[in-house]
Amino acid sequence: MTALLATVAATRSAFATLRRKPRGGSARWARTNHAGRTVDLYGGLAAATGTVLATAAAPGLPVRSRTAALAVLAAGGCGAYDDLAGTPGERGFRTHMGALQEGRVTSGAVKLFGIGAAGLAAGALLKERPVDRLLAGVVVAGTAHLVNLVDVKPGRAAKAVIAAGVPGMLRGGPAGALAGAPVGAAVAVLADDAGERTMLGDAGAHALGAAVGVSIVVANGRAGLVLHAALLAGLAAAGDWVSYGEGLWSAPGLRTIDSLGRRPQ
Repeated sequence: MTALLATVAATRSAFATLRRKPRGGSARWARTNHAGRTVDLYGGLAAATGTVLATAAAPGLPVRSRTAALAVLAAGGCGAYDDLAGTPGERGFRTHMGALQEGRVTSGAVKLFGIGAAGLAAGALLKERPVDRLLAGVVVAGTAHLVNLVDVKPGRAAKAVIAAGVPGMLRGGPAGALAGAPVGAAVAVLADDAGERTMLGDAGAHALGAAVGVSIVVANGRAGLVLHAALLAGLAAAGDWVSYGEGLWSAPGLRTIDSLGRRPQ
């Protein structure tokens, strides 16, 4: 709970600062969303900043768990680069690999390999055995990717982070503190995200997802890591269904939660 409250405060402070003093001017951080409304990217940057600061300052965390916050920072940084330098038409794994074969490095490829490397680095910090380190890397990078996959409607990714992180908070200990950070950041920006005043963007979605992934890694041994890695791989393979699936997001109950706080279209 302490980590959650600290992250809410840090995220709201970062959000206010970014809006007051946007680096490079406000136009650089403005985007048009799916409904044609102008939103800013400050929510994602604030969420990433709040998560990293709260994790680094959380009391009682082992040094290696605290240092794993660097993976969250790296994921957010790679996402921010894609937010600013990305080309809308260049999306998807095949597109980025095709560009590499042509000698071009897309912002999406930077994000893909950068977040993968950050996940493996976090795994090396948090686990001892090579297999566990690899599985941990898959979980951290895979969770970052999953949160980004669901970030196609206002508020959806923030709600997903809250739903995924709250069970981890209930564990207490280091895993609970680590889970509280992304949950707090998601809570802090949810109203503005769902209300279409800001958006998480790749920076916020990947940072929050990586933070949830780190908490999962700390909470689980090899069996748990295998299960999470397999689930994440399956969801990644079903990417379009996860992002836009009519049957999934229109299911009773889930549809109500998904639309809660969102402006009428």
